[in-house]
Amino acid sequence: MKTVAEIRQAILELPEADYAQLSRWFHEVDGTRWDAEIEQDSHDGKLDPLVDQAAQAKADGTLQEL
Repeated sequence: MKTVAEIRQAILELPEADYAQLSRWFHEVDGTRWDAEIEQDSHDGKLDPLVDQAAQAKADGTLQEL
C-alpha cells in the first residue's frame, strides 16, 4: 500500500481526463459515506434535537423555507 503522500503525488501527476474521472468517483464515494453517516446519526437519535427545533419553529410559524 502506498502512503498518503505517494497517492497525493500520483494524483497530481494524472492526466486531466483521469483526474476528472477520479474526482467524480471520489465525490460519489464521499457522498455515499456521508449518507451512511447521516443515516446512522438519525438511527442513533443524534438528529432528534434538530427535528424538535424544526417542529417547534413550524408550530411557532417561524420556520423558513429553504
